Amino acid sequence: MPVYEYRGLTTAGKAVSGMIDADTAKGACLKLRNTGVFPTELEEGGSSGEPGMFSVKARAETISLKDQALLTRQLGTLISAGLPLVEALSALLDQVEKSASRGVLADIRERVREGSALSEAMACHPSSFSPLYTHMIAAGEASGALDEVLTRLADFQDNHIRLKNRMTTVLLYPIFMFTVGTIVLLLLITFIVPKITAVFTEMEQALPLPTVILLGVSKAFADYWVWFLAVGTAGLLLLARALRTETGRDRYDAFLLKVPVVGTVVQMVAVSRFTQTLSTMLSSGVPLMQALGVVSRVVNNRVLERAINEARENIREGESLAAPLKRSGLIPPLATHMIAVGEKSGELEGMLIRVSQVYDAEVETATNRLTALLEPIMIVAMGMVVLFIVLAILLPIFEMSQMAR
Repeated sequence: MPVYEYRGLTTAGKAVSGMIDADTAKGACLKLRNTGVFPTELEEGGSSGEPGMFSVKARAETISLKDQALLTRQLGTLISAGLPLVEALSALLDQVEKSASRGVLADIRERVREGSALSEAMACHPSSFSPLYTHMIAAGEASGALDEVLTRLADFQDNHIRLKNRMTTVLLYPIFMFTVGTIVLLLLITFIVPKITAVFTEMEQALPLPTVILLGVSKAFADYWVWFLAVGTAGLLLLARALRTETGRDRYDAFLLKVPVVGTVVQMVAVSRFTQTLSTMLSSGVPLMQALGVVSRVVNNRVLERAINEARENIREGESLAAPLKRSGLIPPLATHMIAVGEKSGELEGMLIRVSQVYDAEVETATNRLTALLEPIMIVAMGMVVLFIVLAILLPIFEMSQMAR
């Protein structure tokens, strides 16, 4: 059945827009009028099985992670209440306000209505639903526990959002301080300092070394700030381009793991993501080998991803999960020990969740410690720069006052 995108006015004169399915454009208009909407624009997007305009648009749209978590939980609740899948998707579609979410959900509903599995319909929107998501949905469909899998997925996404927000909140203050401090110093050196020190350039006597350095730096920034900006921008673009290559990304990820304090935090975040995601997939019925192939991509570090893939190959040859992870040296001993205990006791999923909880707490502690360390370092560094500027300005003034005596 074709899907139509419409814009119109209600009986109260309020502008509305959305999507509606009908056999014909006339039928769509009648449906809208029966609901109190008078369409001003109506555009057919094509049925979900045909490559129409609407299908292309829907595939290009993306549902945010926050909206996806909410929709996942709501869909799981509706299905557990006994609603058929198509009706549950229709109920979600009726309450969604964002056009991106509406477009994606409408396309998924039509595909399901025409006989596609939910996982297959979601796989047509890779920008909204990751392979991890669609694999878990497929496992839920195969096991007949789709509502339980959707609930686990929603919990997993909520935890992921919580960890991401925690990291952002912790690092926001140092980044803000560094940015503001850098801008203030550049403004001082480029515009304020030259006006204050202009009188020193007219002096015939030798200036103190700090003053000479300050005048040189100030003149360089004032005369060549365009070049500094161009070189900085070019450097950032080259770095971004290098990170898009396999070699560049491998070297960057390896370097990141070796940075003191920061490398530890990156490792713990990766371990938390790995264990939580693997536990969620195994609990949902996804086979271990298939789950590891998907989970290796969520750690967001090429070095750790290779270690997980190597462990996957060793498991294929008959080894346990903990042994190859321990040999890699990239997974902390505590994590590999707990995983080994989980394998021996037959409670691997539960033990993986415990590992994730342990490292979530460790990540919070480490990031708080990192922030507590960065703040005084930044304050001292900024204070030293300001002290240097003040001394460079005051020293010639002191010398002038002594000569006047």
